[in-house]
Amino acid sequence: MEDIKKTIGKLSKLKTYNPQQKTKMNQTTNSILMIRPVAFRMNEQTAVNNYYQKVLDGLTPENVNTKAKEEFDAFVKKLRMVGVDVNVVEDTASPDTPDSIFPNNWISFHENGDVVLYPMFAENRRAERREDILDILEDNGFEINEGIMDYTAAEEDGYYLEGTGSIVLDRENGKAYCALSPRADEELFIEFCEDFDLNPVIFEAYQTVDGERKLIYHTNVMMCIGDTFAVICSDCIDDKKERKMVLDSLKSDEKEIILITEAQMNNFAGNMLEVIGSDDRRYLVMSSSAYNSLTKKQIAQLEEHITILHSSLDTIEACGGGSARCMMAEIFLPKN
Repeated sequence: MEDIKKTIGKLSKLKTYNPQQKTKMNQTTNSILMIRPVAFRMNEQTAVNNYYQKVLDGLTPENVNTKAKEEFDAFVKKLRMVGVDVNVVEDTASPDTPDSIFPNNWISFHENGDVVLYPMFAENRRAERREDILDILEDNGFEINEGIMDYTAAEEDGYYLEGTGSIVLDRENGKAYCALSPRADEELFIEFCEDFDLNPVIFEAYQTVDGERKLIYHTNVMMCIGDTFAVICSDCIDDKKERKMVLDSLKSDEKEIILITEAQMNNFAGNMLEVIGSDDRRYLVMSSSAYNSLTKKQIAQLEEHITILHSSLDTIEACGGGSARCMMAEIFLPKN
């Protein structure tokens, strides 16, 4: 574990970097990165512990990719219509990266110019890391430090921490929430929190699969933290002490807690993200499946805080096992 900050050879310009400037962060941003898929499909390497993935009968791989592109483009259009700065990068046909549509798992961008690279569980997901994406963002006016926080060497020892899939950040309050799983190693998460001066909130979250309780693969499937609220499936935290600890942590930061059920979580109602649109208006972005699973009371609770924006992502959710939040990598980088 002592070498987890070693730079991967393929990204030759990157070097190990410890952030020196630690200041209070904004919770929400106007800018996001999204990757338009070229060969989206169900990834067999991630399906071993992502129990949301399904094979869609009667659809060829070409049909699946076509539908995913249509959903992606409609989603981007909706975000741009409300003033979100969406930076779209086209995926490449080679190497084979069926999950490239979910960039938030391998990279994150921070207010002081830091970029973080994360170790990925599936080997074919590691190929999603592309240096040219940093060049594209710089061309779009974003400022990136020469030094990169790079945890990817942990892959060599079988340790993983899949970005803001494994980590749900409360930036304003200096906290990081993590549901441990094969994709979220505890020691590596603590290392991340130490590097970024964050207080770790660690627990285990479960879902029922064929009558068995199994660890949820990513934290951002079961909880979302906004500026003034939090959406969480607390029923997934089987240990009562851990459940109380997580809820008390959210309450101590004066977040209104909107509880969702496991059935709603299975419709990706926990996989949401708050973004900023035109005139600093805030939007809670989710899939139509997530929105339609919510009760009128839950929608009213959320609308006390924020405007809801939803888009149909049925194919992406079924084959990819991820939803709206997974598709958006927030960009907090300073801009020229």
